[in-house]
Amino acid sequence: MTSKEENKVAKNEEKETFPLSPKEIGGIVLRTFKLLLDFAGVLIFLVALFGIGVGLGYVGSLFDNVTVPDTTQLVQEVSEVSRISKVVYSNGSLISEINSDLLRTPVEGTAISDYLKQAVIATEDETFESHNGVVPKAVIRAALGSIGLGSSSGGSTLTQQLIKQQIVGDAPTFTRKANEIVSALALERVMSKEEILTTYLNVSPFGRNNQGRNIAGAEEAAQGIFGRPAKDLTVPQAAFIAGLPQSPIVYSPYHSDGSFKADEDMAFGIERQKDVLYNMYRAGYLSQADYETYKAYDIKQDFIAPNPVTGDTKDYLYYEVMEEAEQAMYQYLVKRDQVSENDLKNDATKEAYTELAKKELSQGGYTVFSTVDKGIYETMQSVVANYGHVLDSGNTYVETGSVLIDNTTGAILGFIGGRDYASNQNNHAFDTERSPASTIKPLLAYGIAMDQGLIGSASILSNYPTNFSSGAPIMYGTSRGTGMMNLQTAIDQSVNIPAFWTYKMLRNAGVDAKAYMDKMNYHIPLYDIESVPLGGGVEISVLTNTNAYQALVSGGVYHKHYIVEKITAPDGTVVYQHEVKPVQVYSKATSSIMTQLLRQVVNSGFTTTFRSRLGGLNPQATGVDFVGKTGTSNDVNDVWLMLASPKVTLGTWAGNDDNSQMYVWTGYHNNSQYVAHIVDALYRINPSMFEGRFELDSSVIASSVVASTGQKPGTVQVNGRQVQVSGAMTTSYWAKNGAPVTTYKFMVGGTDSDYAQAWNSLFGTGQTPSQTPNDNNSTNQNSTNTSSSENTGASSENSND
Repeated sequence: MTSKEENKVAKNEEKETFPLSPKEIGGIVLRTFKLLLDFAGVLIFLVALFGIGVGLGYVGSLFDNVTVPDTTQLVQEVSEVSRISKVVYSNGSLISEINSDLLRTPVEGTAISDYLKQAVIATEDETFESHNGVVPKAVIRAALGSIGLGSSSGGSTLTQQLIKQQIVGDAPTFTRKANEIVSALALERVMSKEEILTTYLNVSPFGRNNQGRNIAGAEEAAQGIFGRPAKDLTVPQAAFIAGLPQSPIVYSPYHSDGSFKADEDMAFGIERQKDVLYNMYRAGYLSQADYETYKAYDIKQDFIAPNPVTGDTKDYLYYEVMEEAEQAMYQYLVKRDQVSENDLKNDATKEAYTELAKKELSQGGYTVFSTVDKGIYETMQSVVANYGHVLDSGNTYVETGSVLIDNTTGAILGFIGGRDYASNQNNHAFDTERSPASTIKPLLAYGIAMDQGLIGSASILSNYPTNFSSGAPIMYGTSRGTGMMNLQTAIDQSVNIPAFWTYKMLRNAGVDAKAYMDKMNYHIPLYDIESVPLGGGVEISVLTNTNAYQALVSGGVYHKHYIVEKITAPDGTVVYQHEVKPVQVYSKATSSIMTQLLRQVVNSGFTTTFRSRLGGLNPQATGVDFVGKTGTSNDVNDVWLMLASPKVTLGTWAGNDDNSQMYVWTGYHNNSQYVAHIVDALYRINPSMFEGRFELDSSVIASSVVASTGQKPGTVQVNGRQVQVSGAMTTSYWAKNGAPVTTYKFMVGGTDSDYAQAWNSLFGTGQTPSQTPNDNNSTNQNSTNTSSSENTGASSENSND
């Protein structure tokens, strides 16, 4: 290579490696950035275009699924003024008309001020006279909303609002919106603008009047707020009324009791009125001079004085039926409108359908058939009115609640919500939640242990003195414990230590007690509290407790309580029908064994004088096969008596609303006498509901056991020597497995020291178990070993601790 060529190569290499200037670098960066922006813009445009297409396609698919309504029916539905709905007893006789709390007086269009019509059009739908029922941009908004670009609602015409109020509701779902749009287009083809506007003004909500009642329609609004007909409204008055439908309760000048709101709260409605006046000016209905004049006018001087209505005349029954009916109607409407689970995750949708359900029930002409028997309910009210004072003996005033349930369906046949609805609206049968005390023992401890095959009807349980883990002794009244006893005696006398040990046995065995209780909707916050089987840490309603006993005594099958049998539309169409859905909680064997044990609770008289007191009132009723359980919480704050016959279950609670202590004999004497009056009265009007007897199920396993151990004869090592355990025999009923052979630890619960004492009591001095003097009557032995029972007063069943 020549020197000339070498120089050329060197120059080229020098040129290629020379760094770019800052200006050149900046230019490259800007060009690159611009290319990226252009690309991003194109990409966003394509995505948006695709999204809009998807949204419009989705909305289009919704419209494809909408059926064009029959125009005759459509006109009828939008023009229909509210009809009276009612609640009836199971036999169809009237309980009450349903509170609509709504006043509405339809009038002709000529009876409505033109000022009001102008104000409504200017504010709600400025293009009302020109559109065909729907504004296209609202449909586009719905399409964009379907892909999350903006709102899917808003911008409704007056026609759409009328459809929404009268037919489809205002749930924020696309299906509802599609129905609304199609119906609005159809309505505009068969009704004139004047007819649509008049109908809108006759049905729209306008808040509250001076009595505190809800009002709808222009006439009631004019009369209830300004005391004049709708045709005579002034411009400021018309503007105020026209502003109300956006938020009727907020803008109303009156509270629910009919009194005036405070100035700061009333200001919302007045500001809204001024907005309406401006809309009228903007739309050309008012000159600027008139607008300024009317805006300065003090509308408060035109509001008529408050005139509250008299108090509520409904009672516990009406409101309990309505609460369940509203839930049933909600489910019906959701199903009717095909609202998806995803839609219902939206709180606004749920709230809208909740309100629509209330509106439907109050204004739709429905009939709500309750399960409540008229004769039973009225009889129960008569008893509490005439004999409720029995509970007051030794007390100042005691409240009470009772529920009567049909065992085969869960239907509520009757109930007592309290002593006097007028003075105390708290429903003590459905809403008051208190400690179940010892009534929980057969449900949570003994029933589950029986169902798991861990105990039999003649099992022996420890009642030796013991403590909670805190060191506090487990008491039964003034007794710390006595020794051992069989299951029947433990239930009869409702002692606490045996239930404590039984539940501890379940826990140690890993038994899922919660699964049992949850099946009966018997919710317990914490299952690891030691006093739970005594009612500690548990609060339950009379309804829930009664329903649980219904399951325990009815073959172990739980039928969830209900008080609404069906709901029918004005034409007789059934829109809701209750379906019985049985849930097996305990086995049939467990249920039948527990009824045999609980029968003795009622008959023995240890914890209740109900049986003898009923005999004194009605000797014929003494033949009824009652089973049941008592309960008294700490310091006699609550007393319970749960009763059941084969067909019905009756639960009764008594206590003070402030949870204060009652007289010591309230449970044993007072409540027993009061419940005896209830059963006596019910028996006299319908003795057939108490027919039948509880029998052992064929699946029950009968085991012949040694009465003193509750287990089969066998050989046991005691104090280092083998002992043949035998003696007086008895039958023990088991739900599964059958009785085991006697072991050293034959009792449920107890410490090593307790077992040493137990075997010593069985041996006696130098005797074998088969020679024990008390073996021939274990029940008497166990009763003798118990130093206290509920016979000594209700405080002896100190269940919570």
